[in-house]
Amino acid sequence: MHRINTPASATTMNKKVLIALFVLYSPVLAAQVGGDNTYEFLNLSWSAGGSALGGVIVSIPGEDPSFITGNPALATEKMHGLISLGYASYLAGMGFGSANYIFEGMGGTIATGLNWLNYGTFTGADNAGNITGSFRAAEYALNLIYTRKIDSIFNIGFNLKPVLSQLESYTSFGVAADIGASVTSRNSLLSAGIVFRNIGFQAVTYAGEEREKLPFEILAGVSGKLAHAPFRFSLTLRNLQKYDLTHSYDTTAFSAIPGSTSEKDGFAENLFRHALFGVECLPHQSVWFGAGYNYQRRSELRVESGSAAAGFSWGFGVNISGFRLVFSRATYHLAGISNQFSLAFNPASIYRRITD
Repeated sequence: MHRINTPASATTMNKKVLIALFVLYSPVLAAQVGGDNTYEFLNLSWSAGGSALGGVIVSIPGEDPSFITGNPALATEKMHGLISLGYASYLAGMGFGSANYIFEGMGGTIATGLNWLNYGTFTGADNAGNITGSFRAAEYALNLIYTRKIDSIFNIGFNLKPVLSQLESYTSFGVAADIGASVTSRNSLLSAGIVFRNIGFQAVTYAGEEREKLPFEILAGVSGKLAHAPFRFSLTLRNLQKYDLTHSYDTTAFSAIPGSTSEKDGFAENLFRHALFGVECLPHQSVWFGAGYNYQRRSELRVESGSAAAGFSWGFGVNISGFRLVFSRATYHLAGISNQFSLAFNPASIYRRITD
């Protein structure tokens, strides 16, 4: 979580702000490695299709333009002219979204756009508890994506992401980059991808404190489609740069929660905490269904009364008159559900269809 060193006389964040920030980073960090980094919002899932399949997809090129925010190597020439938009109603009244335009140029595929996270409007108070007014908090990342087709089955991609974070009167600026690759079999039934996300640095800190690390992450995934049935299965491994994703709890409160432990778990527990599982049903080119499972999200956000559907997600998509609309619903916690939408369309193609 961000660590902001504020002067004693400065306007401080009230309890609502602290609760909102905690709720935000709980699900994010459940899929990450802890609160040691700044700009944790960079590892949100900006794609409704990816969220439906467990979180992030890095291994399916050329189909859903919103996937390029997870792996820039997934952009292809088939996406030329597309506008991709997305929005998610998040926890505690927050929301995040993305907007990208994809086109051909410079011998490859280019995409440019913006990802943002809006924390909402909060009531500010001084150290004595006197209300001083309201303020907003938000974070932004610009996408500058370039993808190059090496041959008929192999792509590489790069995304330069200038980052701006504004929390009340405190502002920070940084630079991040994603480097990815994807490969597809000759028969298009098997595909794989790998991406190194958030390579970079914090250039300007919030209040003159020491620079913090960015949430660097290595992801790899594979997707396989059945030759004679409309199903595709995906496995994504997150945080490959860190083996141990378990935690040692010092309090006894967690010991009453089914499945929790105060000791480091073994190989199998760690393996599943890295993994996202997704399955798709593709009955027709105009209809899509998907579901996913995020084991670490379920493990870390369970409560004493149970975990219900925490860690599970699902979604569906339709292609209608040149518009691709995808909806997903992901359960983070008994009290936390996120609904997300992605929309893609080609304005030039729609215009030609209307005027012909």
